[in-house]
Amino acid sequence: MLKNSSILITGGTGSFGNTFVPMTLKKYNPSRLLIFSRDEMKQWEMAQKYQNDPRVVFVIGDVRDKDRLSRALDGIDYVVHAAATKIVPTAEYNPFECVKTNIDGAMNVIDACIDRGIKRVVALSTDKASNPINLYGATKLASDKLFVAGNGYAGMHDTRFSVVRYGNVMGSRGSVIPFFQSLVATNELPITDERMTRFMITLEQAAELVWHAFEDMQGGEIYVKKIPSMNILDIAKAVNSSAKLKFIGIRPGEKLHEQMIGFEDAPYTYGYKDYYKILPMIHNWHNDLLRIKDGIKVANDFIYSSDNNVEWMSIDALKQWINQNRPKMGIN
Repeated sequence: MLKNSSILITGGTGSFGNTFVPMTLKKYNPSRLLIFSRDEMKQWEMAQKYQNDPRVVFVIGDVRDKDRLSRALDGIDYVVHAAATKIVPTAEYNPFECVKTNIDGAMNVIDACIDRGIKRVVALSTDKASNPINLYGATKLASDKLFVAGNGYAGMHDTRFSVVRYGNVMGSRGSVIPFFQSLVATNELPITDERMTRFMITLEQAAELVWHAFEDMQGGEIYVKKIPSMNILDIAKAVNSSAKLKFIGIRPGEKLHEQMIGFEDAPYTYGYKDYYKILPMIHNWHNDLLRIKDGIKVANDFIYSSDNNVEWMSIDALKQWINQNRPKMGIN
């Protein structure tokens, strides 16, 4: 599907984009892969890697600016919407800016993609959108609802929208592993709560989930990857087993455990070999056989959270992953 196509990724200079772009170039050889983002320095740095590759194009723009977004979408077939204000404390203290990017920006993407006749759009979501307790999660829940409803909003247009949802991305900028690594010299690691658990997914797995969504989607599905969990103490041990642990308490808006599928979603959720699929509640789409395919309905009391997971990552497995991915995280 993506082979020889034209793809645009919003917020494409982030951790996800820096993994998705080379993987997609190698696997699908798109005719054009356009990076749309507002940070000129990140674009300049990323562009150095592709200065001899005419397939990769960089455009400065903000999803808050619908006209600029529409111009960038000219001739595009597929869109990955990765742009977001996503640092939880930043969103708590700057709520209006978070709403402008995550909600208003999502609406701009939906409108512009419909107007430009984009074939399919996959939006990136987060575990924090499931039963949100912080503003970031609330705005991403609103964004998810917008993209799901966008399939009806498109009317007679052929544009289709779906969402992929995943938890803590291992090694991504601002995440716990590189943060702990930056403190190795101090031999002290801050721990919010010893009970805290997190889902663990690699950037490569996140990119592959987006590929699968493009291939599988009918419109309105939320795809959730089956991934292992870890306790925060085990993550700390994998990074520096000799470090002193300093307990600092949970940050504003932070959850003790991550949740990707809530109790209320269970009646609309189906399980597959490597992922779950939450089908839309609206328009009776959750009964559509084209969307269900070979899925198996989960139990009505099903909840997918990092503390009740059946799969757990060991300390040794994380140590091995860290050693293999040091260069990607800028670690010597």
